[in-house]
Amino acid sequence: MDKPLVSGIVIFLNEERFIEEAIASVFAQTYNNWELLLVDDGSTDGSTAIARRYAEQYPHKVRYLEHENHQNCGMSAARNLGIRHAQGEYIAFLDADDIWLPQKLEQQVAILESQPKAAMLYGRTHFWFSWTGNQSDRQYNYFTELGVEPDTLVQPPTLLKLFLQNESTVASTCSVLIRREVFQNIGEFEPEFRTMYEDMVFYTKVFLQAPVFVSGKCWDRYRQHPQSSCRVAIQEGEYNSFHASPTRGTFLRWVETYLRDRGAEGTQVWSVLQTELMPYRYPWLYSVGQMLRLWRQQVKKALKSAGRRVLSRDLLYWLKFQKRFRGTSQLGGVRFGNLRRLKPVSHNFGFNRGLPIDRYYIEKFLASHADAIHGHVLEVSENKYTLKFGGDRVSKSDVLHVTQDNLAATIVADLTCCDEDSLPSNTFDCIMVTQTLPFIYDVRAAIATLHRILKPGGTILATFAGISQVSRSDMETWGEYWRFTTLSTRKLFSEAFPADQIEVEAYGNVLAAMSFLQGLAVEELRQEELDYFDPDYELLISVRATKPEVNHDNTWSESTWSQSDTRVCSSLSQPTSTRVADPALSSGH
Repeated sequence: MDKPLVSGIVIFLNEERFIEEAIASVFAQTYNNWELLLVDDGSTDGSTAIARRYAEQYPHKVRYLEHENHQNCGMSAARNLGIRHAQGEYIAFLDADDIWLPQKLEQQVAILESQPKAAMLYGRTHFWFSWTGNQSDRQYNYFTELGVEPDTLVQPPTLLKLFLQNESTVASTCSVLIRREVFQNIGEFEPEFRTMYEDMVFYTKVFLQAPVFVSGKCWDRYRQHPQSSCRVAIQEGEYNSFHASPTRGTFLRWVETYLRDRGAEGTQVWSVLQTELMPYRYPWLYSVGQMLRLWRQQVKKALKSAGRRVLSRDLLYWLKFQKRFRGTSQLGGVRFGNLRRLKPVSHNFGFNRGLPIDRYYIEKFLASHADAIHGHVLEVSENKYTLKFGGDRVSKSDVLHVTQDNLAATIVADLTCCDEDSLPSNTFDCIMVTQTLPFIYDVRAAIATLHRILKPGGTILATFAGISQVSRSDMETWGEYWRFTTLSTRKLFSEAFPADQIEVEAYGNVLAAMSFLQGLAVEELRQEELDYFDPDYELLISVRATKPEVNHDNTWSESTWSQSDTRVCSSLSQPTSTRVADPALSSGH
């Protein structure tokens, strides 16, 4: 009871199909000092009886609330009712058709306790299509992108500008943990927003005025089903995530009034808002612009098609060459455009613009080697890639971290100086080490440890920075020692693994490298530009290394292994450094 009390608020309207699963996810929390407020927004099905039963069965943990005369007042009013009856120092929300993961409260409370300046925190949300049990639905599951560097305290109004421009980066309500005094100082939810945008209206208040901690972890699953409020709004034509829609127009006009009342006219947020309001202020102009853009695309496509049919192959090649190199044939003829600048477009690797470019190559590498991600899997810092690329092939997932402060870690150890007790030999079928080894000074000792703890026949999937900015904060906190090439990677891993069991690959080209250094995102390049490889520009290095199988007589099956084994022993006998990368901050992201 010395831990702070958390008030969990579940609002529901006719959710008898899912509400018991939501409640069960609260009872399954590893953090035990919580109260649960079940707020009935006028249900007419069996969910009312279910909620009342839990309140009667667990009176010291669960309370049932409803509006006067069992009215339906909307989501905002229901959340406010729960807030006014909450007794906790922290408040968390859970919709009745979603679930929390078991360590949500434990990990989130620890973060807010360590971040006294943060008004609230949130992380990634798992968009959950496979709740149906159908294997085919697993392909649709995905995790939300944050748009900012994870595990950072973001100052206002950065998040407000971000989600006004890109709604896909907004926090899921079930992902947040909020200090109670925030509602007292900034205000509650706005009752006029009964369904859509009720959460974004509240976030607008917070993001404009208070720092928010954004984590890279996932603590909730957002169930996707036809009866959800968002799906209903789409079906009724009230909401469209790709085009101007009535509910978004109402929300943006409310934001304009709120900013004007607080003297925010003329700020960067105000400028962003005015741009987003254009389709609603001048709908005819917006429609004409859309039609002109569509017409231009169709004309361009038709001209290209006609040109391919009429013009000779040699002439087409010449025209393509002229287009690509126009303005670069003469000295000083390069058109720098927006890239003629002394500071990058983004300092945080492009997280605030979309998916960082090196992440595209990391995920491309892991997807192409997903067959190796099976059985007992070890991943550094978090198990996001284990879940994404391993799926049902993974029987056990462990997370490695060098310090105790990562609550997701199941193993705390230093790769450069760990023993059998902390990391037993021949344990893991697969080890994923993405963007971590550049932060380890004694990288040879780390590779030798990775080899030791890998099962015979097991595989290491590792990635390294070849071309990248240096994160000053990471260097000061953890150290950032190395950049790699395909040659250095192969030589390092050949000291622990047979040469024929090592696959080294590079990704990148001059455009991808420049864009990554500028902090541009994947969404700003075309796929063919990302996938083109120039061996002179190794932006990312990847390696797949397999530990040889053991024969029945306990000898290695590879004849070349005796030499590699000797090199491993030699490496382990060298003095080692006790400093290792913090996996949560590897490569700055």
